Amino acid sequence: FVRSIATISDIKMEYSVQLTFREQWLDERLKFNDAGGRLKYLTLTEANRVWMPDLFFSNEKEGHFHNIIMPNVYIRIFPFGSVLYSIRISLTLACPMNLKLYPLDRQVCSLRMASYGWTTDDLVFLWKEGDPVQVVKNLHLPRFTLEKFLTDYCNSKTNTGEYSCLKVDLLFKREFSYYLIQIYIPCCMLVIVSWVSFWLDQGAVPARVSLGVTTLLTMATQTSGINASLPPVSYTKAIDVWTGVCLTFVFGALLEFALVNYASRSDLHRENMKKKRRELEQASLDAASDLLDTDSNATFAMKPLVRHPGDPLALEKLRQCEVHMQPPKKTKLL
Repeated sequence: FVRSIATISDIKMEYSVQLTFREQWLDERLKFNDAGGRLKYLTLTEANRVWMPDLFFSNEKEGHFHNIIMPNVYIRIFPFGSVLYSIRISLTLACPMNLKLYPLDRQVCSLRMASYGWTTDDLVFLWKEGDPVQVVKNLHLPRFTLEKFLTDYCNSKTNTGEYSCLKVDLLFKREFSYYLIQIYIPCCMLVIVSWVSFWLDQGAVPARVSLGVTTLLTMATQTSGINASLPPVSYTKAIDVWTGVCLTFVFGALLEFALVNYASRSDLHRENMKKKRRELEQASLDAASDLLDTDSNATFAMKPLVRHPGDPLALEKLRQCEVHMQPPKKTKLL
């Protein structure tokens, strides 16, 4: 009878359960007279006074009995030799998990009970007909739901013989609402916030860089927190794909701003160089035009020739400048 399931640890791959364990066997040596049906059974509280099967929990990590206020154990011996043993125990059991679909997974945790020293030639465990396993109603688990449980046999063979074994498989379904609120919605919000930088002014470089770096670091912290609550496994989990895609979107937004900013600055620099080149060409053309205008409008001062009477030098120069012309020839008319 499963009374409660306290915790299911993903990182340790174990679960804690409190149960009332009952087993019944027939020991003909303990038959007694029931006094005409007036004596239904005898009750003992010391288990070492009768023979008991050497049963143990094969996947147990820790366990203890309950002794408050009195030891929670009893043994009932019926007139025809049947013995009923009941005890309340708390166990921490190993539960190997496959986390490939985490947090959309289902886990099967087993409770195995086997004989330690008696082989199947001497001792065989059988499930009670009807309903051998009961679970308390309204069983509450923090992050899981118990869907169903199955009973089966798990006999094991070793070098020393075959040993009887019983097992109970508990099928747990992980509750998605917790992870939706704690992981998926915050990751979506971080991705959307990183995209806000697309609507900021192109010149607001500090604001866009601060927003991109902050969202990237927050997403990395979120990923680290998720992995801290899980064991290090060698395969990729579903949550790893989700966080990886979100981290890629956030990093892509920051990288996109860097590339666009570099491209815009390159275009601006190219336009400035073209503008300066055009200005230099225009300045050279203006200088050449000014030079041509200056040459066409240039005037030279000329000194007029003035002859002073009585100046022999001037008279001599004047004579040198005379133009000798031949007198026109006269033609005779016949």
